[in-house]
Amino acid sequence: MKVTVEYLQRFLEEDAPFGDITTEAIVPPETTCRALVRAKEDGVIAGLEEAMMLCSAEGIMATPLVTDGSMVTDGTGVLDLTGRAASVLLVERTVLNLMGRMSGIATGTAACCSLVKAVQSQARITATRKTVPGLRLLDKKAVILGGGEPHRFSLSDAVLIKDNHLALVPVAEAIARARQFSCYKTIEVEAETTAAAVEAARCEADQVLLDNMPVEVVGETLAALEAEGLRKQVQIEVSGGITADNLQAYARLGVDLISIGELTHSVRNLNLSLDILPEKRA
Repeated sequence: MKVTVEYLQRFLEEDAPFGDITTEAIVPPETTCRALVRAKEDGVIAGLEEAMMLCSAEGIMATPLVTDGSMVTDGTGVLDLTGRAASVLLVERTVLNLMGRMSGIATGTAACCSLVKAVQSQARITATRKTVPGLRLLDKKAVILGGGEPHRFSLSDAVLIKDNHLALVPVAEAIARARQFSCYKTIEVEAETTAAAVEAARCEADQVLLDNMPVEVVGETLAALEAEGLRKQVQIEVSGGITADNLQAYARLGVDLISIGELTHSVRNLNLSLDILPEKRA
């Protein structure tokens, strides 16, 4: 799957199913204008490519003033638009919603990556599948632009054996079945206790996800894997209840991946505005 013009235009159809009646009523159809999208706070910009695709489809010339993934400050112009005023007003809210959400995700991801780097950890920040249905491609792209890892895009990408799977099939059998099913897919096993993590590693899981473990228990689990000679053969991911307040504590332990659901399920949009600029007069 990829982001297409048709995919983006569905958002416009949602916002104007029978046209923009306000603009159609009061703005002469031949009116043209220039407009500027600005950041109204510091952050990482994302969604420019999608905004430009949408604008182009509506006959608007869109010129980016920065690049996706750039850090900007309050007041920075990020996208210059020229075209029919009716078209600019039609796309205004959809462009701001898409860019605001994606930029918010990218900004939050970049902040988490900075916290990890501050403690000189090699751990990578990853997203989860906790995204709004229909927006996953955009959410995951925003994470990447913020410096994070997207994790699985879908259930088809990798094997992640979770607690509900293990309620039906024992871990050793589950890993063996997964390995037989495909030798090309990474196999990760979710573990909620130290013993479960050690067992998964013994059964040759590629990755072990330590779920909802307090920092001290993660430390104990890593020590147990080291003692068993298993630590180097598995990647360790931690997830659940991880926030900016405890992120560095997990990173200091030497885990490989830190997945944070709130990057995409509790998004704070970056504040952006679109303003029509006054005409220059001779």
